[in-house]
Amino acid sequence: MAFRRYAVYHTPQGTLGRFGADWVGWDVTSATQTTPPDIEGLPAPWDDITGTPRTYGFHATIKPPFRLADGWTETDLLTAFTKHCARTAPAMLDGLELAQLGRFLALVPTGDTQALNALAANTVRTLDPFRARPTDADLARRRAAGLTPEQDALLLQWGYPYVMDQFRCHYTLSGKLPKAQATQLRAALDPVLTPLLPHPFVLDTLSLCGEDAAGRFHLVHRATLSG
Repeated sequence: MAFRRYAVYHTPQGTLGRFGADWVGWDVTSATQTTPPDIEGLPAPWDDITGTPRTYGFHATIKPPFRLADGWTETDLLTAFTKHCARTAPAMLDGLELAQLGRFLALVPTGDTQALNALAANTVRTLDPFRARPTDADLARRRAAGLTPEQDALLLQWGYPYVMDQFRCHYTLSGKLPKAQATQLRAALDPVLTPLLPHPFVLDTLSLCGEDAAGRFHLVHRATLSG
């Protein structure tokens, strides 16, 4: 399959990964639609809540989606990605917790995130030669969100405003909701999700994913961090 963009994600496996894939409605590993779990007390139709994260699958972004620069192939990118993972050590965190980030819900890491942040920054930096420069339309779309001067500088340098010291690892569970609905959703998900959350949490794999013509992401290769 020819992909129009690539990204490096962390895609959880095991029980949490299965729940996450079912909840958002798309499994990047099998590239299949999933059936949502039956959860009581949702503040809106499930399809409306999860429509935004569904195209990406259940994941945390490590290197944001990018188009391949001229002269590079998927094979070149995959080779560099695999070598990078072989040189990169896992990141150990205290755990994950359910959080309300403004108008959406996500899982976020707890404890010291310095190792994880360094891992993400190094991944962005190492694979950046494969990234095509953003178009004027790309820049305008990102700037429409209202960026700080630092975020705008990161956008120009790395193609995305929320990398390096602006990076905040999170596993998105919903699109933007009215705050009252986000609060209600948190109450509905908490008793289901909390027993599944790992303590400690070890991020020991990375996933190279590709975006198809319909905007859905597929797993290209999951590699163990063995540095």
